[in-house]
Amino acid sequence: MVLEDRIKKIEEEIQKTPYNKATSHHIGKLKAKLSKLKEESLQRSSSGTKGRGFHVKKSGDSTVVLVGFPSVGKSTLLNDLTNANSKIGDYEFTTLEIIPGIMEYEGAKIQIFDIPGIITGASKGKGRGKEILSVTRNADLILIVLDVFNPQHVNVIIEELKNIGIRPNQTRSDVTVKPKKLGGLTVSSTVELTHIDEKTIRSILNEYGIHSADILIRDNVTMDQFIDSLDLSCCYIPMLKVINKIDLVDNKYLDELKFDMPDAIFISANKQTNIEDLKRKIFDKLALIRIYLKPQGKKADEEPLIIRKGSTVRDVANKLHRDFVRDFRHAKVWGTSVKFGGQKVGMGHVLNDKDFLRIIVKK
Repeated sequence: MVLEDRIKKIEEEIQKTPYNKATSHHIGKLKAKLSKLKEESLQRSSSGTKGRGFHVKKSGDSTVVLVGFPSVGKSTLLNDLTNANSKIGDYEFTTLEIIPGIMEYEGAKIQIFDIPGIITGASKGKGRGKEILSVTRNADLILIVLDVFNPQHVNVIIEELKNIGIRPNQTRSDVTVKPKKLGGLTVSSTVELTHIDEKTIRSILNEYGIHSADILIRDNVTMDQFIDSLDLSCCYIPMLKVINKIDLVDNKYLDELKFDMPDAIFISANKQTNIEDLKRKIFDKLALIRIYLKPQGKKADEEPLIIRKGSTVRDVANKLHRDFVRDFRHAKVWGTSVKFGGQKVGMGHVLNDKDFLRIIVKK
């Protein structure tokens, strides 16, 4: 039986099996087996023949990928956001390769990819879907672009992303598995587990070939979250939903849609409506901050260094040059991350947006 047939058979068995306390460990085994098969399928597709035009080179401070069905206006949106010149047409499959562009915002250079429109079943290879969707696995942010007349497509797209190991707007659960040679499985948790029991946990681990290990769970995980924590191929990527073509509907329809999808951003790429707001949302969702370097005896740099929120002085030193780490003496910081301007800090100091930083090295 080929891999996709085995996956389909297990999916059908899961759907037919009623979920209750008596069957949870059996469903856990099936889902663990399904996760392993999907991971194997993903590895095969990534090592197999790759489509022409789907090799991408990342650049800039972060990477965003536009994902959506054909003809939702991704190419027009890319042109609005960046310096790209993506082909635009009123017919499906205008974009037949990946088009990159750079969005410059608040000193950051954010690379945005317009990928060919996906279709239902893309994660199973339809329409070169696996090749197309695989680009999103390396993204820092996914923009799901939806036609205002078909907002329900968001559920199809999220399901296709999940099928290739992407978990949009989720974080990896705090589960630690420490294998050992003997002693069986020891399961402990710091929180009450209300979604999964120890019998199911043991069934899942046995399916992964883990028979002796210490397991520590710090989150009230579901069965799917526990399985995902064992799958190192899962990607946890932030996501924004964008509803396009709002210029084609009346206010009543739009108000109802906003009520149903309060977390979406409503734009018209054709009329360039709310594009600046979208740029701000992209910048904020990427959690980027600006650091201004202040060399000794010189004015601070006008162009900021773009880093991730939560980054330390060490992270900046590494980004600049490894010599800054090797010869590091101390650093001085001006800004909201310190109590007073010019405060001396070490490598572990966490920086805030718009901080000024001077790194002092050994002579």
